Amino acid sequence: MSLLDVQGLTIRYGDETVVDGVNLFIDRGESVGLVGESGSGKSQSALAILGLLPRQAVASGSIEFDGQQILGASDSVLNALRARRIGIVFQDPMQALNPYLRIGAQLRQIPLTHKLRDKAEVDARVVEMLASVGLPDPQRQFRAYPHELSGGMRQRVMLASALIAEPDLLIADEPTTALDVTVQAQILDLLEDMRDNTALLLITHDLGIVAGHCEHTIVLDRGRLVEQGPTTSVFAAPSHAHTRALLAAAPRVDRGDVPEAVTGSTILSVGDAVVDYRDLQAVSKVSFSVKIGETVAVVGESGSGKSSLVRAMLGLVPMASGRVVYAGSTLEGPVEDRAQSQRRDLQLVFQDPVSALNPQMRVQTLVGEPLLVHEPQLSAAARAERVAAMLERVGLSRKFLRRFPHELSGGQAQRVAIARALILGPRVLVCDEAVAALDGSVRKQVLNVLRDVQADTGLSIIFISHDLAVVRSISHRVLVMYLGRLVEMADSETLFAAPKHPYTRALLDSVPVPDPVAMPKRAPLRGEVPSPVNPPSGCVFHPRCAKADARCGSKAPALRDVERTRVACHYPNA
Repeated sequence: MSLLDVQGLTIRYGDETVVDGVNLFIDRGESVGLVGESGSGKSQSALAILGLLPRQAVASGSIEFDGQQILGASDSVLNALRARRIGIVFQDPMQALNPYLRIGAQLRQIPLTHKLRDKAEVDARVVEMLASVGLPDPQRQFRAYPHELSGGMRQRVMLASALIAEPDLLIADEPTTALDVTVQAQILDLLEDMRDNTALLLITHDLGIVAGHCEHTIVLDRGRLVEQGPTTSVFAAPSHAHTRALLAAAPRVDRGDVPEAVTGSTILSVGDAVVDYRDLQAVSKVSFSVKIGETVAVVGESGSGKSSLVRAMLGLVPMASGRVVYAGSTLEGPVEDRAQSQRRDLQLVFQDPVSALNPQMRVQTLVGEPLLVHEPQLSAAARAERVAAMLERVGLSRKFLRRFPHELSGGQAQRVAIARALILGPRVLVCDEAVAALDGSVRKQVLNVLRDVQADTGLSIIFISHDLAVVRSISHRVLVMYLGRLVEMADSETLFAAPKHPYTRALLDSVPVPDPVAMPKRAPLRGEVPSPVNPPSGCVFHPRCAKADARCGSKAPALRDVERTRVACHYPNA
């Protein structure tokens, strides 16, 4: 008998069916990946298993857990299972954790509620769990509030809370989506190390994660199960067109063509940029340039200074020192003080389009607004035609003109944001994690739009990302930043084939590969980026570097040319 047996699960909201007749089963100790794009019904299925669907949802079918029917069961029955026999790790730990309670107080409720420990023992058990998930100084984290922890640390707390009662089944709903690739690798290692005989239902849109961590794969498309089987079989010979499309859209960091280096004149250069925020230095003397028609990627973990660098370049935050030159002219001061032509030529696409788009404006107004500012002479009809043409360019038909942002999917909203940025025909486009939250097929569409515009117009792109598989597919050159410093810079072919800095190698080794035959690597980096308020002496990466010696801790390496790479490392070929 399977531990979890779901038969004919159907979930409706009014006339809309979001899950349609899904069947799945999980045996004890088995790991199952549930994959699909946004809106495929993955999370709705998980909520149904836990009895957490909203009141307006109507669920039918059968869900048996260890032989007990739990679909439609009473709260008392479900409460006896939740956290005790079925643990869950939610996608956003900041939303899942109570902001008013200390971490220890939240975790101790689980063993106390289920009478697994008495009051004299429970605090020691909580501290033990916090230590086992790799949190530094677990006694201190026991007393901390959620907002005092980083994203990776909060997700470790969620994992500790899910496993503290040693459940029979762990449901992990997109547990690493918002994390840096290095922290993601650590969390996935923890899942493997800690679950022992606990069965795992891993919900994700990242096929690389499923390939490396699940024995069985289930694929959903628009609420329906379209394929399932052993992971090796599904990946090697997918039978359904949707599965084949998902695999085709998944970029790989370990293979594939990279764009050839661009030759030509420089359109934008940044020299010795320094960005300070009160008592910390976010960017420390970083220099780079961008050629006409070139895509330059800026990569690194959260806190590396990527966004601060480009926002200072655009005049959105002050630059303490340094120089920005665009088309032969120096860019100085905040963006509102710069020439209108300069503001027009340099555009930015933010990571979260829903926050960036005015919720009270329709798409037609949102995309057309820059034309009102920069081309006021246009007639209303000409402006409307330009807007419609640009939407079509990014893959959206005229039917979207009258929609509001809340009526768009994430991918549609991001394409509207890109259309708004491109409507003026900029010469430089900055994409700040612009595809980070998109499904594979939508991400592929957006990247193709950027490539097509670049090929047609000579657009230069600065592409900020933590996804090195995507970076490999679109960038001509790559800058690697760590704790505000530039540690490596090379053309894409050189960097992905022969990275020189140990941090770059660790980033590449952390990326999951969508191939179950390729053995997943253990997380190459432990811990997180140090605080920029008190950075390490010498090479700032040395506390996390396996190759570091006394010289690395006392002397900061300068950027120097090594073969075809500029790298800041004392031992670049070690």
